[in-house]
Amino acid sequence: MNLLPVGIIGSGKYVPERVLTNKELEQMVETNDEWIVTRTGIRERRLASAEQASSDLAYEAALKALDMAGITAEQLDLIVVATITPDMSFPSTACILQDRLGAKKAAAFDLSAACSGFIYGLANASNFIAAGIYKYALVIGAECLSKITDYTDRNTCILFGDGAGAVVLGQVPEGRGFKSFELGADGSGGELLNIKGGGSRCPSSSESLESKRHFIYMAGSEVFKFAVRIMGSAAEEALRKAGLEKSDIDLLVPHQANIRIIQSALNRLNLNEDKAMINLDKYGNMSAASIPVALAEAVESGRVKEGDCLVLVGFGGGLTWGASVLVW
Repeated sequence: MNLLPVGIIGSGKYVPERVLTNKELEQMVETNDEWIVTRTGIRERRLASAEQASSDLAYEAALKALDMAGITAEQLDLIVVATITPDMSFPSTACILQDRLGAKKAAAFDLSAACSGFIYGLANASNFIAAGIYKYALVIGAECLSKITDYTDRNTCILFGDGAGAVVLGQVPEGRGFKSFELGADGSGGELLNIKGGGSRCPSSSESLESKRHFIYMAGSEVFKFAVRIMGSAAEEALRKAGLEKSDIDLLVPHQANIRIIQSALNRLNLNEDKAMINLDKYGNMSAASIPVALAEAVESGRVKEGDCLVLVGFGGGLTWGASVLVW
């Protein structure tokens, strides 16, 4: 079977207006700006309003991606939303978005792979197009992490922010588009990063609320060790599958969790920091939205040129990881 070349033909992002600075966090928990910047690289993050849900952020990002792609929502065949903060358990955030966009013929589903979700979504959606089943797909990473963050926990509240990034996938000229995907999971690390409450294992109750089981829990040092190891190795494996070398990389677009993790990946890939798209100082960790927002900003700022080799790579709860190589 001859597979069609598939790539990104449109991108867009949206972040809420409300900015939460490190100085504000100093008033909320025992921390300070210097400590946060030194250990994470984060200076501020965006927070959704009380009225905003993940589908609202996704909608704004989707409109920009569709506009850049030069297609209408009615032309979409598939919508995939990667999120760990869906509007509700069901219907899916993708279905809510499909209705609001007016994408009447599009199949729609949510995907849960935490911070790796956007890469997982790209791998799924691109295969439909490569096989000739669909023509256009919308893949979005959208999160309202502020809604599941405990702002009395200084270990986690400094890290997370809200936002959405979107891309439209379609057929591209031969030689362009996605060259490889590397996806992985290690479920034995599930206890290191999770939300225990609200599912069928621990349904919502007064006890689950009082014990704060509906907020993000993270064993920070263990997750850090995992991330340092997996970010570089996943990128290397994706390059190997694509038949490319580290020296072929024009831009690394990593998950924006921690500047030290990004620097570790850069070292392993023999890249200088100017070869990476880094924006976590402005937005913090937006889980599945981090990579697509960074990608959209790279495109907007002219850092991505036709023919450039990009490596997207991330890790997240599950534990999961994903990397992709594409030629723009």
